[in-house]
Amino acid sequence: MSGHSKWATIKRKKAVTDAKRGKVFTKLIREITVAARDGGGDPAFNPRLRLAVDTAKAGNMPADNITRAIKKGTGDLEGVNYEEIAYEGYGPGGVALYIEALTDNQNRTVADIRHILTKNAGSLGTTGSVGWQFDRKGMIYLEGEHLEEALFDLAIEVGADDVVQNDRETVVITNAENFHEVQEQLKNSGIKMDRAVLSWVPKNEIEVGVDDAKKLLKILESLEDCDDVQQVSSNADFDDKILDQVI
Repeated sequence: MSGHSKWATIKRKKAVTDAKRGKVFTKLIREITVAARDGGGDPAFNPRLRLAVDTAKAGNMPADNITRAIKKGTGDLEGVNYEEIAYEGYGPGGVALYIEALTDNQNRTVADIRHILTKNAGSLGTTGSVGWQFDRKGMIYLEGEHLEEALFDLAIEVGADDVVQNDRETVVITNAENFHEVQEQLKNSGIKMDRAVLSWVPKNEIEVGVDDAKKLLKILESLEDCDDVQQVSSNADFDDKILDQVI
């Protein structure tokens, strides 16, 4: 869990420092469109859409962009038909990678992902090769400081699985089924959230050395820069000294 959480922190900071907001908006628009297509255009009755819209608003996406994305999903406006697909592979040091994408051209996407991996000592695997190493979890990142014991008791009471705190952040972890319910319960209890995502969290993490960690970070950053890639999960446990060089 620690390495997974650390990479999430890096992504968030670099999204601001590297001025990558345009790419972030592209990914969010695709997610909103697909969520509306699959579950309807009303966020009140579509938890996936509600999460996507909340995330877009938190990222200061203009309301008109959100509305257009929803209408493209429901068919009220013409739009691109995106397909959801997951790719599995390996990074340096045998690190497992689970890559989620939304694409209108699978051939382009798989070629881009294979190039990114092989360029940095990684490789593309077959379906099922690493997916078994991950569990689908909700990750609710909180704002501010919290008393560890009190927060843990509250989170467990409202249905969370665990709470992880370190010097960077506080994360409430849930199973996928009650992810949205736990969010609502925490909000009703006055807990302020920074962001919330559904992620593939590794069951076990492996520690990577300095050279492998640097190559792996290049892979993760390059995959995040790919418009078709929505989210990347790995089972790497990063050394804090390496992270301090890239944050």
